[in-house]
Order: sequence, then structure tokens, then C-alpha cells
Amino acid sequence: MATTTPDFTKMMQDMMASMPMDTSKFQEAFKSQAAFGEKMSKVALDAAEKSAEISSKWTKESISKMGSLSTTKDEPADYAKAMSDFASSSAELASENISAFAEVAKKVQMETVELMLAAGKDFSEDATAAVKKATTEATTAAKKATAAAK
Repeated sequence: MATTTPDFTKMMQDMMASMPMDTSKFQEAFKSQAAFGEKMSKVALDAAEKSAEISSKWTKESISKMGSLSTTKDEPADYAKAMSDFASSSAELASENISAFAEVAKKVQMETVELMLAAGKDFSEDATAAVKKATTEATTAAKKATAAAK
């Protein structure tokens, strides 16, 4: 006796057809997520660019200050003075550049918080609208089912 596997395709199609689904919400969600990702990428890339500029500037300044170390000196004390001057200027450069990096980090943090708050607000508004729509549709379907049962 041969048994056949029941074909659930028609049943699944009927079931999915009986549950109305608005795919435009999925498209809108995808678009808003893509826009959010684009904005976050811009923040990250701007920060990376600014950090690279700071690092490059710091390196160039450090190398230019090393020139005085590589020159021949007449007195041994002049070598100690050159090294001391270089160490002092290096500490000053480090302080300036670390402050510049901190400003970049602060800007990234502020922009990220602004984006997250805006995204949260948009998500909340979309979720509220979707819940209201779903409630209305469910109420309508329940009224139709009740009327049909009578």
C-alpha cells in the first residue's frame, strides 16, 4: 500500500492569505536601518580620518624635533641638553595630541548618542503606529467573525 505525503502547500497559502501582512513596513524598516547604518559609518569614518590626521601630524613633528639629536655637538653636555629638550618637547607634543584624540572621541560619543536617540524615537513612533494598526485590524476581524457566527 503506497501512502502519499499530504501536500500542505495549499493549506499554507490559505493560512498566509488569511493573515494580512503589510510588507511596506518591512521595507520601511530596512530603509531606516540602512540610513542609520550609513550615518553611523559616516561618524566612524570621520573619526578615523581625523585620528589619522592627528597621528600623521604628531609623527611629522616628532621626526622634525629629532633632527637636533642627530647633529654633532662640540661638548658632551650639549648632547644631554639636546636629549632633555627633545624629551620636553615630546611630552608637550604628547599632551597636545592626546587632547586632540580626546576631542575626536568626545565628538564621536556625542554624535552616536544623538543618532541613537533619534533612532529610538523613530522606532518608538513606528512601533506605536504598527500596534494601533494591528489593533484596528484585529478588532475589525473579530467583529466580522462575530457577525458571521450569528
